[in-house]
Amino acid sequence: MQAVNSSLLDTYWTIGQHIVRFERMRQFYLAYSIGATVSHQLSWSHYVELLKLDDQLERSFYYHQGINERWSIRELKRQINTSLFLRLASSKDKESILQLAKQGQIISHPTDIVRDPYILDFLAIPEPHHYTESELEKRIIEHLQHFLLELGKGFAFIGRQYRITLGNRHHYVDLVFYHRILKCFVLIDLKKEEAGYEDIGQMNMYLGYFENEENTEGDNPPIGIVLAKQKDDLLIQYAMHNVSSQLFVSKYQLYLPDKEELRAIIEKQLNDIN
Repeated sequence: MQAVNSSLLDTYWTIGQHIVRFERMRQFYLAYSIGATVSHQLSWSHYVELLKLDDQLERSFYYHQGINERWSIRELKRQINTSLFLRLASSKDKESILQLAKQGQIISHPTDIVRDPYILDFLAIPEPHHYTESELEKRIIEHLQHFLLELGKGFAFIGRQYRITLGNRHHYVDLVFYHRILKCFVLIDLKKEEAGYEDIGQMNMYLGYFENEENTEGDNPPIGIVLAKQKDDLLIQYAMHNVSSQLFVSKYQLYLPDKEELRAIIEKQLNDIN
């Protein structure tokens, strides 16, 4: 009797496995059937993850972005989990959202590499937790591979606490990268609290120094990002008046974003008559 029961269980499990596999193949065909080109740069495991996405725009974005940036399965899962498409699309108009979904993120201007917010959940800093800027920087360096994935395609790490000297005084840029597509330095200054107008002035000074002292032939003007826990948009707007267009202020979060809130913003933009 026990042998019969074991045989039945094995049979039912095999049938179930077959049904699940067949259903996934059916979903695969339906998703990419009508005039769609299936890229062989993605594995079956990639497509399994993509098929879990009900929204066609999101699925299309991750499909193209996965190819563009050659994401591994693990990287694809992280970007889906941190709502990369929703974060990028929430600040765009209807036409730009559709273009983003159709092609992925095309990098041709400084604004194309800046995100707001940046998701730093991989640092495993609990909230509330009183951490210093030095601790934040240290944890980013310890998880540099994750941070580079969050920054996006084209970033190469140059150094931390990059020293510049002006008038016999030393100043230090928290993190320095080079963007191989835009061909420019990217400077990041970390703030554990709210970004202030003095932080913008300081970053603007760093940008001036790098453009005049660090750039070599073929380099484009550097990009500066003040990465802070909070920011006052009105204060930032006035503080940025007549300041380099290569300077940005973004927030970071130590936790995953609310997908439904982001989705609601995008749906409103897509349904906006104007």
